[in-house]
Amino acid sequence: MKHPIVLVVDDEKPLRDFVRRNLEVRGYHVLTASNGLEALAVFRSQPVDLVILDIMMPHLDGLETTRRIRQESTVPIIILTALGEERDKIRAFDLGADDYLSKPFGIGELLARVKAVLRRAQWAESPLREGQLIQGDIVVNLERHQVEVRGKPVNLTPTEFNLLVYLMEHAGKVLPHEAILKKVWGPEYGNETEYLRVYIGHLRQKIERDPSNPEYIFTERGIGYRFEAPKE
Repeated sequence: MKHPIVLVVDDEKPLRDFVRRNLEVRGYHVLTASNGLEALAVFRSQPVDLVILDIMMPHLDGLETTRRIRQESTVPIIILTALGEERDKIRAFDLGADDYLSKPFGIGELLARVKAVLRRAQWAESPLREGQLIQGDIVVNLERHQVEVRGKPVNLTPTEFNLLVYLMEHAGKVLPHEAILKKVWGPEYGNETEYLRVYIGHLRQKIERDPSNPEYIFTERGIGYRFEAPKE
């Protein structure tokens, strides 16, 4: 079995070494970089399965590094943030990050998030099953992980794809936040409703004619979300 390759990027050497040691002892192959420019050079020179990236770094910060990586790849990205940087977390998600950890964090929390993000990426690469899901103008090819909306292909990240499939499979039902998080993100999740808010926003931008007046994905305030196929 291939050992996952993790790129750890942080300008603080003690933290970088702490993460590297704890991942290596558990069988991960770890590459390191001290800023965003170094990270991009390493990322482009060899395959990487996961990027762990600090936001506050010299030369090129974590947000811009995330944006540039997302232009080239859907590799999972975990952002490291200082406590209270709520705006940075939302911005990181908007740019394509998959998860975040608030500093300071324990090694148990880090390992749980690493496993969960890699597991989601593995789900996204393997065919869910054969066949299609069709609701209104949306056609999802489950085997090829392809989506068409009104006859045109739409590019979704692995998490966006899994979220759309789960919503479509339960069309007409109100799905609670916790149920969606545990199904799409994994059993370690349940309270991270900001993840859902951002990803639902991404989906609406990509599949709705007017994201501010959705036809497909409806918010059930305080409860969760509901997918409805527009009636003819």
